Order: sequence, then C-alpha cells, then structure tokens
Amino acid sequence: MTTEWEDEAYVLSARLHGETGAIVELLTEGRGKVAAHVAGAASRRMKPFLQPGARVIARYRARVEGQLGSAALEPMGEGPSSLFDDRLALAGLSSAASVAALALPEREAHPGAFHALEALIRVLEIPEIWPAVYVRYEAGLLQELGFGLDLSKCAATGTFDDLVYVSPRTGRAVSRAAGKPYHDKLLPLPQFMLSSQGGLGEGDVKAGLDITGHFLEQFVFGPLNRPLPPARVWLLDRLSEAGRL
Repeated sequence: MTTEWEDEAYVLSARLHGETGAIVELLTEGRGKVAAHVAGAASRRMKPFLQPGARVIARYRARVEGQLGSAALEPMGEGPSSLFDDRLALAGLSSAASVAALALPEREAHPGAFHALEALIRVLEIPEIWPAVYVRYEAGLLQELGFGLDLSKCAATGTFDDLVYVSPRTGRAVSRAAGKPYHDKLLPLPQFMLSSQGGLGEGDVKAGLDITGHFLEQFVFGPLNRPLPPARVWLLDRLSEAGRL
C-alpha cells in the first residue's frame, strides 16, 4: 500500500547514496524522525538545504509502509547559511541535529522534539543565549523520550526552595540542606534550568551540559551501546575553547 504525505521538517543528516542521491534523515512535526532517499542531492543547488538544521517541506512517498521511501525537498528560508561565519553556533546546530538523529526512534511522532529544535535554531544568532537554550533542548529531548528531569521539588524533603543539586541516579532535584552530606556525589544544578528568570552564572552552561549529557548516556545512548555523538563532544570542546562554559 502506497504511503504519501507532506510535512515541514528539519534535516538532521544526509549521506551520499549512489552517484547523485543521498539518504536524508528528517525530523518532521507530525511523524517524527523519517529517513528518505533524495534524488539529485549531490547537486550544487541542493547541497545548501541538506545541511543539518535546514528547514524544508518534504513530500514523501513509499510503495510499502515501513520501507525506505523517497522524498522531494523544498527549502524554507535561508536555513543555516546565515550561521556560516559563526563556527561555534554551527557546532551547536550540528550537535543538536546529531543527538536527535541518534536518540529519536524512527517513525514515532515527537512534536516536542521538533519544537525544541525550532526554538534552539531561532536563537543561534544570539551568542549570549543559545548555549543555555541548547541545554534546555537536550532536557526537552529527555522529556520527550520519557526520561524527563524532575526539578520541581527536593527528592529528599519535598521542599521547593534552594534546589542546587540533581541526583545522578534519579534525575530529581535535591535541596542544599539535604544534599550537603552527599554533595560530592550529586550534580550541581544551575538555576537557569529551574526558571528562565534564574540567570546565567559562570560555569552554569557546563553544569547544565554535564546533567543532560549524564542522563543521555545513562538512559538513551547507554542502552543502545553507543557513546554520546562525536558532534556533541566537539561542541563541549569548542565552547571550552571560546570560554563559554
């Protein structure tokens, strides 16, 4: 039975297939992550909108449900080309696309992941903001996959105040008083992860990335016998070199 649909999507990855085509992974709003063969993808005209993070309209067709189909792609806007002079932002975009490509299951709708990537892309041109938004993006992916952090109250006492740690075992917040005897075993919790008004201090981005990276490894990539994607490791190196951690 032939399957056909049209949806907005972000390109997550593209690898050459044959002489002129490519297998492209797309993150769609309504159908989740979908792979498709795109004819003519090696052409100079198509290369700019096959970069990770490019937004497209995908017209998909498959002869049999569940098998690799084909897609025609139409670009929406200028895409990541506006970031070509900002290598750090491009590293963030590449990491975000790579984490989504490897973490999300095939053909399973995750609109939250789509909108989280959309929100990140919108702020990549604002250097002061996007690293913190990137942390929220990874936290959103964990939430979408059923491994959301519980930062609403202290896991030990139930208090809502002075939450400064995260349990590396459960992903639940811990207050300063309850966590003091175990602070060497807990993950520091930056305040911007609790509230958009929490402010951003020195070391907060690294603390946030340590938290989301820990739980991505523990709950998502570990069970798949995969490490964190190389693009994600590269991002931390670039942020460190730029003094942004």
